[in-house]
Amino acid sequence: MKFVTGVKAFFGKKTAADVVGVAEHQASTEMGRRPTPNRQARLESSLQVVDFELRAVVDDIRMMDKADGRVKRIHNRLARDVTRGGLVILQSDPSDRVQSEWKAFVSRLQLDNAQKLKSDARGLVMEGNLPMQWVVNGRNEVVAGVRMPSETIYPKVGPSGRFDDVQAAYAQYDYRSGLDLAVFPLWQLTLARCDPDNFDDLSCMGRPFMDASREIWRKLRMTDTDLVIRRRVRSPQRMAHVLEGATAEELNAYRAEVEANQDQIPNDYYMNKKGGVSAVQGDVNLGEISDVVYLLDSFFAGSPLPKGLAGYTDGLARDILEDLKRDYFDEIDQMQDVLAWVYQQGFRLHLLLQGINADAENFTISFAERRTETLSQTTDRALKLKALGMPQSMIWEELGCNPEEVEQRRKNDELNYDPYPDDEHAHKVSITPGNAPKGDSATSISNG
Repeated sequence: MKFVTGVKAFFGKKTAADVVGVAEHQASTEMGRRPTPNRQARLESSLQVVDFELRAVVDDIRMMDKADGRVKRIHNRLARDVTRGGLVILQSDPSDRVQSEWKAFVSRLQLDNAQKLKSDARGLVMEGNLPMQWVVNGRNEVVAGVRMPSETIYPKVGPSGRFDDVQAAYAQYDYRSGLDLAVFPLWQLTLARCDPDNFDDLSCMGRPFMDASREIWRKLRMTDTDLVIRRRVRSPQRMAHVLEGATAEELNAYRAEVEANQDQIPNDYYMNKKGGVSAVQGDVNLGEISDVVYLLDSFFAGSPLPKGLAGYTDGLARDILEDLKRDYFDEIDQMQDVLAWVYQQGFRLHLLLQGINADAENFTISFAERRTETLSQTTDRALKLKALGMPQSMIWEELGCNPEEVEQRRKNDELNYDPYPDDEHAHKVSITPGNAPKGDSATSISNG
């Protein structure tokens, strides 16, 4: 409790602009209410706690992720591409202290661990929200960024759509007891929201990417099941066994003898009419799956991942696929900005606790790879930026690299990786053109 009181006292000494997100909630000229009439009525009711509808949606999508490989592939591909390359700090005028604090910050929060970054990215994609709790130790260091289950977190806002008290901005709700497990001040919990109905209405939570595709997904799953049943039941060729004049007992005995070594599905027909054994053709329209294709297209139309990148490439032109990839990469870039902003808020908090003015340092936290490109595409983009006269340091930043680190490594390579070292014990290489036997190399290597 003493530590919490000390942290509150520390922030109380700061101006409103020093504390991230606090300035907006001070006294100002703002009038009116941000929420829609429906949300306003809910905020004014005594039932305003967590969004139970959001909980149902999140649980539904988690089930979809476990039950369907397509949904899991979408979530994994998004999380992988968003976090590709890891995090970097970009500064036009690098500060040794900020750089040192950033390296220690990354190590403490395991932001150099791909599993941690991917877990946070998957949470943002699947739940539509990323509530990150910042854990501070006794030395005023941010030592952990803990991802909280978003369906249990709710903003404590009034009818105006703003926080009533920034010292009690968010709360975690316990569904079993109906009580709050914890209450978080604004500095302690950062909430990233994907596509909220109104960003300025702080009561609006984000929506998962696959929220609008859930109904299409259910129909697609039913159609997939129907397709399997139809093929299993109607595709086999059947035989008509006709035993003229046979009694029911004789017909049943004959059927039991014939089907003794068959599979579980009865394929044949048995009749006691005039005739013999003849073939009955199976369903010839089993190749008609236009309904499945339609549902599949509708499902991926609501997904950030194009159908072609999920492996469905039949009938898809290469030019169209490239256009879809560009749209997908734009989506990835936006998600990277959202996720990087969360970590940047945590780092700003850490700098503030260490007595460093984060606004004066002019830094940006970003992901190293901004787009998923081939090496030739990346090189081509860098050369074009160079031709436009962009400074070299900005080109490195555009490519997701830290200019200072690049130049430092370049100097280290010049000192430590000389391709022609002046060493008397080094191998001597001589080239003797025209002297080597036919089919042999004309290059010889020796130690003397």
